[in-house]
Amino acid sequence: MDPLLLGTIVALATIVILFSGISVAMGLLLVSAVFLVIFDGLRSLELMPEIFFGKLDSFALLSIPMFIIMGASIASTRAGADLYEALERWLTRVPGGLVVSNLGACALFSAMSGSSPATCAAIGKMGIPEMRKRGYPEEIATGSIAAGGTLGILIPPSITMIVYGIATETSIGRLFLAGVIPGLLLVGLFMAWSIYATWRSGGRSTAQISYSWRDRVEILPRVLPFIAIIVGVLYAMYGGVATPSETAAVGALLCLIVAMVIYRLLSPKSLWAVLRDSTKESVMILFIIAAAGVFSYMLSSLFITQSIAAWISDLEVNRWVLMAAINVFLIVAGFFLPPVAVILMAAPILLPVIVSAGFDPIWFAVVLTINMEIGLISPPVGLNLYVINGIAPDISLKKILTGSLPFVLCMLVAILLLCLFPGLATWLPNLVMGPAY
Repeated sequence: MDPLLLGTIVALATIVILFSGISVAMGLLLVSAVFLVIFDGLRSLELMPEIFFGKLDSFALLSIPMFIIMGASIASTRAGADLYEALERWLTRVPGGLVVSNLGACALFSAMSGSSPATCAAIGKMGIPEMRKRGYPEEIATGSIAAGGTLGILIPPSITMIVYGIATETSIGRLFLAGVIPGLLLVGLFMAWSIYATWRSGGRSTAQISYSWRDRVEILPRVLPFIAIIVGVLYAMYGGVATPSETAAVGALLCLIVAMVIYRLLSPKSLWAVLRDSTKESVMILFIIAAAGVFSYMLSSLFITQSIAAWISDLEVNRWVLMAAINVFLIVAGFFLPPVAVILMAAPILLPVIVSAGFDPIWFAVVLTINMEIGLISPPVGLNLYVINGIAPDISLKKILTGSLPFVLCMLVAILLLCLFPGLATWLPNLVMGPAY
């Protein structure tokens, strides 16, 4: 059978299986097994366990559960509420200060936790009622939190970037650095739109509460240790002190200690909950990584990956037209699948195409990640939308979606700026770690 036709059949079968409700990892394994048996015979199944466990035989994967523990220990405390309150006290006189402080809190908390749903829940529980009470439009109150929660997969340390690095054998340190400036760019775009939309709607743009300098300073000891840990982890990684896995382990331990000392997370039940939830999420991600390894082997074994890459490379189209088509594909895939699954399924196919078209794989990682952010606040899956709806059930899902759409446009603007100025993603990694090539 023609490999391109076979690839189309595999893609349709994968979509049908995943839409059946089966888990992503089991779906990928099932599709891989069926097509390997059909085209390579039953003996091909003997290789599946070796490939499955071989994909997990990587020291770099240790950073995933460590960073998840780091985020879970933060998410299990009042760190989000304290971070929100600290920024509110310091930014209360800034025009649109409350929505700006919410977005700032989302950016910092998502960087610390690495979880979009956790960020939406932690900041939204405090921020949404407060913004509504002070006259901010409901669309801005909900949309800003939903969009702000997506920043965790871009601003380092990012689990998504680690998965991309492992899938494409790209430096995780470079990927983390590549996400810094685009992450700050997105925060700036989100803030600019929120301030403008608040002003345009006639909502209040300044808070009525006045805080003294004592009020502002007394909250800092509760949030600065976490921020210091993040800075320390990144310094250790880029200063050559330790590897990403080692720094993740130290960061996880320090976050647990800070949570126990400052927030009195001392009961065995609370500590067990942190470790239990971290283990569940880690196993889920690692299971998907291993299953995606088998799926990639199946695509390569049946010559599907090579044929698609060759077909795309032979197309007589401008490389930016090609990039636009890839972005459309990623956005649509992000509507239905979690970021980790999209990266692991698409990276083996797209990376050769990206490189042959002359695009930087580090730059592309940032573009891909922003596309995944769009999926987090877009229907039909749009996980963050449902988290916000759970926090504020009296606000309709339609209104939450309406408030999120302008932030989707902000993300598209960020992608356009990255295409016009690739240095936004590549300058910092090249500055700190030297040219990649």
